[in-house]
Amino acid sequence: MTVLTVVIAPDSFKGTAPAQNAARAIADGWASVRPADRLVLLPMADGGEGTLDAFDTAVPHARRMPVEVQGPDNQPVASSWLLLPDGTGVVELANTSGLTLLNPLRPLDAHTLGFGQAIGAALDHGVDRLLLALGGSASTDGGAGAMAALGALFVDATNRPIRLGNRGLGTLAKADLTGLRELPAGGAQILCDVTNPLLGPNGAAAVFGPQKGATEAQVRGLESNLTRLARLIRVDPSLPGAGAAGGTAFGLLAWGATLAPGAAAIGEALGVPAALAGASVLITGEGRFDAQSAAGKVPSYLLQLAADAGVPAMLVAGSIEADTAAFAVAQSLTTIAGSGALAMADPLRSLRAAGAALAREVDSAR
Repeated sequence: MTVLTVVIAPDSFKGTAPAQNAARAIADGWASVRPADRLVLLPMADGGEGTLDAFDTAVPHARRMPVEVQGPDNQPVASSWLLLPDGTGVVELANTSGLTLLNPLRPLDAHTLGFGQAIGAALDHGVDRLLLALGGSASTDGGAGAMAALGALFVDATNRPIRLGNRGLGTLAKADLTGLRELPAGGAQILCDVTNPLLGPNGAAAVFGPQKGATEAQVRGLESNLTRLARLIRVDPSLPGAGAAGGTAFGLLAWGATLAPGAAAIGEALGVPAALAGASVLITGEGRFDAQSAAGKVPSYLLQLAADAGVPAMLVAGSIEADTAAFAVAQSLTTIAGSGALAMADPLRSLRAAGAALAREVDSAR
């Protein structure tokens, strides 16, 4: 039997398995069928949940920097940002203002103040550059909360600060950005996993509002309030990616940050392109493979890298809702377990089964 080099680089299976655990489970399944193969585990992220973990794994001597912030429901959150050896600070929205920090959801009142507070902590430390990982947001506040933490002032018609969250944007009369803190010398780069604009049928409210608990009527209100914000900020709301993380990217763009595909930035840090140059096969995956997966998420990024390297790519996903013809083989955990609920109840078991199934099919896939 030919010994293969298998690069295993999944994203997190959100809400069920972090990327590191998913990669290990797939590897265990593969090794149960092909124990002699060389397995290279490179757990990935695209700017959403797990980005800090991916950088922490990839970059030797990176340091977790603890910080307490005001969470999306105003409760204190013990969080952290990551200091890289070159002076770069990595700040993740998911672990400061993320959806998983809420129970119940607060579609109108959740905010990004804590994310801005963590960015401020990195600036206080004196970082040379910022990487701002968006994704997994609990709110649709257009980044107003984060901007306020960094010195922006959002007031109503009586010149009083508006309340946090999208609901507060409904009374917004003036946005004063003159008090914003300066960017670090090396700038700030937004790691973004989507290309949605701020407004419209593909915008932050319409596409992501329901995922954050908004009803149809509330989505219309979210959109109206974001429109009010957009009229007062000199950033084009139609820019691809401006709608990321409930419009947080829009606010960060007003600060002077720039957009970058999150998966590509993290893949470079992990050394994925170099790893694929010597690989026999790639396995990637995520919780749900759907139409959005083609818009800069981990599987689409790695699929292109694998194609460029002439390496067959395999996919594991919790559920598959889009065409997978570009992959040599695709495995659905829902199909393996018998239902979505069963797959989510014991995701690692299903991931191990998927890894084993892929190993059995590898000869026909190459």
